[in-house]
Amino acid sequence: MSETDPFRIRAHVPEFDLISEEYRRASDAARSRWSARTDMAYGPGPSDRLDLFFPENADGRCPIHIFVHGGYWRANVKEDYAFIANTVCAAGSIAAIVEYGRLPKMRMAALVEQVRGAVRWLERNASSFGGNPEAISASGHSAGAHLAFYLTARGPSETGFQPTPVKSILLVSGIYDLRPIVSSFLQAEISLRDDETVEWSPLNSKPRPGTCITIAVGGKETRPFIEQAQALANMTSSSLQLHIRGADHMSIVRDMGDASTQMGCHFREFLETEASIRGY
Repeated sequence: MSETDPFRIRAHVPEFDLISEEYRRASDAARSRWSARTDMAYGPGPSDRLDLFFPENADGRCPIHIFVHGGYWRANVKEDYAFIANTVCAAGSIAAIVEYGRLPKMRMAALVEQVRGAVRWLERNASSFGGNPEAISASGHSAGAHLAFYLTARGPSETGFQPTPVKSILLVSGIYDLRPIVSSFLQAEISLRDDETVEWSPLNSKPRPGTCITIAVGGKETRPFIEQAQALANMTSSSLQLHIRGADHMSIVRDMGDASTQMGCHFREFLETEASIRGY
């Protein structure tokens, strides 16, 4: 594939490796700063794991915010995204950083159900770690935004979907139409099937009524991310769309952990607005 492939992020972000290292350093610092319970099993599989980070002076019934990391469904680990807890915990919520399986060993339907399973585990077990099972919101970046979308929606031919308690989601630089992925460099790595591009493209699926959706995309993203964010915003007319000036695909999620940045400020506002709307 050509290096101009719009999904080959490394080719479009000169500081790719530097920012990746910043993720790790910021996550190490977050683990030192916040009280945590790590590698908790939310299901029977080896990748059914999540890390919890707790705000200071927690009152025993804190809102819970689940974050789903990106990596094109085939890379990255939850440990490198602990920095998300900086903004979540500072806003008075519990941060749940979720791990999930990988394509092509697992298929897309299984990954979707894993992330849903993580939320249901949090709802069932909230009282054991001081969380409020009626106050769960979610966010995701890149492929994680794709998966987070399905916490509030079903695939077009999916049956038997039991809604999760998530009512508000923040989708950051997400992939909402899987069809172009088949023509990208990723296809050789994830072997996406034609039926998956139909069943698991958010642009083919509508969230349940009443879902609050915030869609963020960086001003320096490649064309598919910007166009798909706009298409999803058009489809979900009640959504709030954010354009983050100067942000690329890597920096936008890094900045979620720093409330002094534009993206971090929007993230903090999302968390506080969610708490205000729901009366938490």
